[in-house]
This record gives sequence, structure tokens and C-alpha cells, in this order.
Amino acid sequence: MSDFLAEYYSWTKAFHIMSVIAWMAGLFYLPRLFVYHAEAVEAGSETDQLFQTMERKLLRLIMNPSMIATWIFGLALVFTPGIVDWSMVWPWTKAAAVLAMTWFHHWLGLRRKDFAAGQNLRTGRQYRMMNELPTILMLVVVLSVVVKF
Repeated sequence: MSDFLAEYYSWTKAFHIMSVIAWMAGLFYLPRLFVYHAEAVEAGSETDQLFQTMERKLLRLIMNPSMIATWIFGLALVFTPGIVDWSMVWPWTKAAAVLAMTWFHHWLGLRRKDFAAGQNLRTGRQYRMMNELPTILMLVVVLSVVVKF
């Protein structure tokens, strides 16, 4: 198996990067949709239904598959011989940030269900603040992998 992973390392890395880009796009955009949904949309209105459709499709059709692909290709990279040196700090900081991104993804999924049930309790400002989290986590991941601190 390790021969296979080593042979297809470049392909695995390319698909990992593409899936991360798609996932991050959703992690950036869904909280922004929540900002507008919370601030300018009346529950039960036609616009509310439109926002719910956009949020559901973004989560189910783009974010969920890209998160799964990110994990699959990322774990394939982890198991590729010679790629990760667990005695260094960077794989641990990257792993922590990826786990935090995964938690954030699921948190967004729960907030989408709140909107769908007409039970959103958060303000646009709160969603704006949460919208900064994926940027911070992305910085940790990129610096971890590129600088290898």
C-alpha cells in the first residue's frame, strides 16, 4: 500500500489541495450567508426560503463532499512514507487546526438547522465574528505546512 501512496503522491496532494480550496470557500461563504439571513430576512418569508435553499445546497453539495475529500486525501498523505515527521511541531498544529475546521463545519451545519426550524438565536454580528475563525485556522495550516515551525 505504501508503494501505491508514494507512486501517486503528486496526484494525492493535488486532489487534497483542490478539495481544501472547495471546503474553505464554503467555510468562508456560509457564515456570510448567515449574516445576511440573520440581519435582513424575516422568518417564513419567501426570501427566508431562498436563503435556506442556498445554505442547504452549499453545505450538502459543496462543503460536505469537499470536507470528506479533504480528509481522505489528507490521511492518504499522512500515510505516505516520508511525508510527515511526527517528531516536529507542524503536523500537530496542522492537525489541531483541521480538527477545529471540522468542528466549525459541523457547528455551521447546526446553525443551518436553526434557520430551517425558524429558531436562529444569533445576530449578524455574532456570525461576522465566527466568520473570522476559518481565516485564522487557514493561516495556522498554511504556516504549519510551508514554514514547518
